[in-house]
Amino acid sequence: MKTFFALSILTLSSLASAAEITVPAATAYLEPDGEGARVSEKQGVVRWTDKNTSVLWYGELKHPGTLKASVMVSLPEGRESTLQLTIGEQAHKATVKGSGATAVAADFGEFQIANAGYTSFRLESLNDAGKPFGDIESLVLDGPALADAHFNMKPRRNAASVHLSYPVEPDTKVSAFYCEMTGVEEPLWTYYMACGWHRGYFGMQVNSPTERRIIFSVWDSGSEGIDRDKVDAENRVTLVDKGEGVYSGDFGNEGTGGHSHLKFPWKTGQKQKFLVTAEPVSDTQTVYTGYYFRPDLNEWMLISSWKAPKEGKYMRGLYSFSENFIGRNGNVVRKALYGNQWIRTAGGEWKEITTAKFSHDVTGKEDRLDRFMGLEGGQFFLSHGGFIEGFTKYGTPFTREPSGQSPADMKLPPLPAAK
Repeated sequence: MKTFFALSILTLSSLASAAEITVPAATAYLEPDGEGARVSEKQGVVRWTDKNTSVLWYGELKHPGTLKASVMVSLPEGRESTLQLTIGEQAHKATVKGSGATAVAADFGEFQIANAGYTSFRLESLNDAGKPFGDIESLVLDGPALADAHFNMKPRRNAASVHLSYPVEPDTKVSAFYCEMTGVEEPLWTYYMACGWHRGYFGMQVNSPTERRIIFSVWDSGSEGIDRDKVDAENRVTLVDKGEGVYSGDFGNEGTGGHSHLKFPWKTGQKQKFLVTAEPVSDTQTVYTGYYFRPDLNEWMLISSWKAPKEGKYMRGLYSFSENFIGRNGNVVRKALYGNQWIRTAGGEWKEITTAKFSHDVTGKEDRLDRFMGLEGGQFFLSHGGFIEGFTKYGTPFTREPSGQSPADMKLPPLPAAK
C-alpha cells in the first residue's frame, strides 16, 4: 500500500544534513492537461495512459552543479516501463521492472545544472500504446546543485492569489468605486477581479475554453463560511434587480452570499470598465450595485443590485485581485493591468486613487514565490504563476501617475444622490 506524507516547504539551508529532496508527484502538473493522466493528492500521478501527456515538476535551484535524479514508480509485478526525464535541455532514459505494491526507482543518473534559476523536470513515457507507464509517486533529487533549493511540497498547485489594496482617507464615505482592468493572459480558471470592497467583489473569469463571465457577488452578514442554507433571513443579502441575461443565485464555501454573472466573451488585451455603487437605504441596510461597460454595445449595463443587512454605511476596504481558482494549471502565467481607479464620495466628489499596496494569500508566503506587482504603461499590474524568478515583497507600495480621466466626464449609469 502506498504511503504519502503531508510535506511542507523544504530548503536545504534549513535542513543542512539532508542531501536528498523527495518531491511528491501530487505537486506535479500535466501537459497537456486532459484525460491522459490524473494527479491525485493522495496517490500522485495515476491513470497515465497517453504517451503525449508529460508530467512536470518545477523547482528553483540556487546553484549550478551536479544533480542526480530518479523517479519512484509503481508497476504490476514483472511489468516494465521505459521513461525519459528532461532537466533543462538534458534528457536521460531509464527502464524499470515493477514489483507490485512496492515502488521502484527509475534511475536517470546525473545531470549538469549550468545555471541557477527555476528549472523544469519533465517526465515522458517512451512505452508503446497499451503498455503500462506506471503510477508516479515522487521525484527524488540529490547532489550539490540542491543547496538552498526551493520546491513547493504541498499538493495545492494553485498559483498564489495576489492583491492590490487601495488606501482611502479614514471616514471617507465611498458611494462609488470605478476601476479599469485589462486581462493580459487568459489561462483557464482565472478570475481577474477589479472592484472589491468589504462586502463583495466584481470582475471577470475564464471558466472554460468556450465560456467567460462577468461576476458580481455580495456577502451575507454573519459568520457562516460554507452553507448558505444555514444563514437566517436577517443575515441574507437579497436581490433588488438584475440586468438582461444575468443569472443570479447563491454562493458558499468562501463565506456565503448572493451571486450573479453574465456570460460574456470579454477579450484579452481589451480594457474593461467596472463600477460599483453603495447607497444606504436605512440605518441598517445598504444597496450595492454593479455595472459593467459593454464594449460591444458601447454602454453601461446593470449586472445586479443587492440589499445587504447590518450595514447602513458606504464602501470601505477597497481592493483588486487575481486568482487561479483551480490549481490544475497553476504553472502558467496570469497577468492583468489595473488602472484609472476612482472613488466618489457621498457628497458627489470624484477622487483618483494612484497608490496601491501588494499582498498575497498564504500560498505565496513560502510555497509559491512566483507572484508580482508593478507598474506598466501608467497602470498597476498583478502577475502570478509561471515559475518566474524574482518576487514582490508583501506590503510593497506602488504609485502610478494620475490619469486625470475622471468618470465624472463619462456618461455613467444612475449614481446615488449626493448627500
